[in-house]
Amino acid sequence: MTAPVERYTRIMKSVASVLRARTHAEIRRMSPAERVELAFRLGDEAIESFRATHGLDRRTAIRLLERRRQATRRPSACLDRVIG
Repeated sequence: MTAPVERYTRIMKSVASVLRARTHAEIRRMSPAERVELAFRLGDEAIESFRATHGLDRRTAIRLLERRRQATRRPSACLDRVIG
């Protein structure tokens, strides 16, 4: 016989799994234009959150996020040859 905790854990879905499945279902029902709109809105929300957290204006927050993204990219030998 299995312990009650093991049985509960095996049967119970996580809250995150349920929310993830709902979110995926909602996105699948969206048109491509709605998905693009959602992506832009989420991006704007992320920038606003970063801006507010760090006490920055929007332009500075965007510039810092772009620098961070560039800093983590792997250097391209092809681009080094083309750009110099």
